[in-house]
Amino acid sequence: MKKKPHISVVSPVYQAEKIVAELVRQLHASLASITANYEILLVNDASPDNSWAVIVAECKKDKRVKGIDLSRNFGQHYAITAGLHFAKGDWAVVMDCDLQDRPDEIPNLYRKAQEGWDIVYARRTGRQDKFIKRVASKIFNLVFAYLSGIKQDGAANFGIYHSKVIAEYNKMKEYYRAFGSLIRHLGFRSCSIDVKHAKRFEGKSSYTLFKQLRIATDVILAASNKPLKLAAKMGFIIALFSFLLALFNVIAKLTGIIQVAGFTATIFSIWFVGGMIMFVLGIVGLYIGKIFDQVKERQLFIIRETINT
Repeated sequence: MKKKPHISVVSPVYQAEKIVAELVRQLHASLASITANYEILLVNDASPDNSWAVIVAECKKDKRVKGIDLSRNFGQHYAITAGLHFAKGDWAVVMDCDLQDRPDEIPNLYRKAQEGWDIVYARRTGRQDKFIKRVASKIFNLVFAYLSGIKQDGAANFGIYHSKVIAEYNKMKEYYRAFGSLIRHLGFRSCSIDVKHAKRFEGKSSYTLFKQLRIATDVILAASNKPLKLAAKMGFIIALFSFLLALFNVIAKLTGIIQVAGFTATIFSIWFVGGMIMFVLGIVGLYIGKIFDQVKERQLFIIRETINT
């Protein structure tokens, strides 16, 4: 009978053909200090380069390296979900493939988990990302915390998770996925430790500003209905303001303060209220669109090929 792995490492791979071999080498070195019974799951998210060929080569060298090839590009969080569905370890480590998440921090995460924690997040110190990305990340964390009530502390996907946490995560069928927010929704005993954040080993990130904004919008709308509540409050405030303005105009007309009705105020009110109506309808439309996508119940990911799984 095949022995169950003690630790599973899941890493989504995209445009990393020159990184994969070094990633696997460093993972072998770090995991060997914990146990010889581990598995490394590399999920190729339909990378346009030769990443899958490199993954296949690494799988042939060591059966503990396992390859999962998705049928198309689903996105990082869906690739993570695919990897976790195949993970069999008592513990699962989730990390990016670009080596900004350092494999030599895994033993530190594991030791902290042995103190009785179900989840240990890696809180990145001295981030090596570009200034714009760091600022965007801080803004997103603040907005997300306000709208969802889930506080972010600088930790991303990198961390170690007990198998019972992963089992519950795998039951979640949300179409719009963000690994970090879904894990935090589950609860469980968790803590964070500071880890070093390295520069990308090679190349540049595929996350453009537009893609980051799109993902941020999806995550916020999927995690909270607070934008709808804020839109309702805004509508009430505008209605109250309009009523008070109308009341003022009636009183001003009766007392002779206003001799001629103001064209500018009327036009401004029409455009302002009209714009707010469109804004609120837009928010409602986004939620309806996401409901439409969810009720179709399509697969979260589709596997084209697996190796050593």
